[in-house]
Amino acid sequence: MKFSIERAILVKAVSQAQSVVERRNTIPILANVLIETTDSGVSFRATDLDTEVVDRAPAHVERPGATTVSAGMLNDIARKLPDGALVTLTLEPETGRLTVQAGRSNFSLATLPREDFPVMSSSEYSANFKAPAPLLRRLFDKSKFAISNEETRYYLNGVYMHVAQTDNGPTLRCVATDGHRLARIDAPLPEGAAGLPGVIVPRKTVNELRKLLDDDETEIAVSVSETKVRFATPTLTLTSKVIDGTFPDYTRVIPSNNTRKLEVDAGDFAKAVDRVATVSSERSRAVKLALDEDRLILSVNAPDSGAADDELSVAYADEPLEIGFNAKYLHEIASQIERENAVFLFNGSGDAALIREGGDESAVYVVMPMRV
Repeated sequence: MKFSIERAILVKAVSQAQSVVERRNTIPILANVLIETTDSGVSFRATDLDTEVVDRAPAHVERPGATTVSAGMLNDIARKLPDGALVTLTLEPETGRLTVQAGRSNFSLATLPREDFPVMSSSEYSANFKAPAPLLRRLFDKSKFAISNEETRYYLNGVYMHVAQTDNGPTLRCVATDGHRLARIDAPLPEGAAGLPGVIVPRKTVNELRKLLDDDETEIAVSVSETKVRFATPTLTLTSKVIDGTFPDYTRVIPSNNTRKLEVDAGDFAKAVDRVATVSSERSRAVKLALDEDRLILSVNAPDSGAADDELSVAYADEPLEIGFNAKYLHEIASQIERENAVFLFNGSGDAALIREGGDESAVYVVMPMRV
C-alpha cells in the first residue's frame, strides 16, 4: 500500500477516527485505525465495538492495500507536520511497518494485521430517511445536557429519538432526562421517518455526531433499526449500537396544570443565576426564586461562604411564590433558549416547573424543585 494525502485532510480524517478510540482498552487492535485504499482515495475506520466511524478522504493512491496503525500516534504525527505538507504513507511488505514521510520527516510505525480489526456487522435498517444537519443539530444539542451520568440507570445515558403523536400530527422527537430535569425537543418529521423505532442514542454517539453536523448545507442520511443507528454524509459514516433498555414514560412528568406564568429575558435570567450561584456550595448549588408582581428576586444563602441576591424586572401577575432550584440546572436550561423570552409555568413550591422558549412549544424543559 502506498498513497499520498494532504496534511490538513489527513489531520481531519485521523482526528475524527481517533476520537472514537477508547484510551484505555485491553484489546490492542482497538487502539488502531484501519486504513484502506478505495477507488477514489482512502478510508480511515475506528471502533470501540459499540461505535464505529468511517472517514473517506481524497488521496493519490499508487498501490492499493490496507493496514492498521496506532490512531493516537498517527494523529500526533499528522498534527506536528508543517501546514501544507504532502504526506506519503507506505506499507513496507518486508518489515510490515508503515512509513510516514513528509518533506525531510520520516516515521516508521508498527502495524497490526487488518484481518484482526473488528468491523461492525451490517444491519437491516427498518427506517431510512434524510434530514438537514440544522434539524438534527437542534434536536440533539438542545436535549443532550439532560442526559444522566448515573451508570446504574443506563437507559437514561442517552437521547431517546422517536416518532411522537401531537395535535399537529406525527413529529420527530428527542428526549433526555436524568430524573431531575428533562428536555423534550420536536422537529418536523422527515419523509421516510414514519416507521422509525424508538431508540436510545448513547451519550458518546451524540457527542461524535456533533462533528457531522457543523455544515448547515449537509444532508444527513439516517438509518435506524432496533439495535443500531447510523448517520452518514458522503464522506463520513457514524454507526452505533443503541442502548438496550426501555426509556421511561416521560409524558407523566411533564406538568399540564401549571398556571402561574413568568416571562423573563432568557439572557438576563441566565446571567443573574450565574452571579448569585457564585457564593453557593458546590454540593447543593440551590438558588431561591421569590416572585411577586412583575418582580423576581434570585437569592442564595450559603452559611459556609456567604449570601447573594439579584433582582430582575419580569412579567408576572399571579400570587407570590417562593421556589428553589439547582442553579446549574436552571443555568443550563436558560442557556438553551434561543428566543429572547423564557416562559416559566409554576404550580406550587413543591412541584416541577415547565419552561418554554417564548410561544414555541417545540422545545419544552422540566426541572424539579429543591428545598431551600
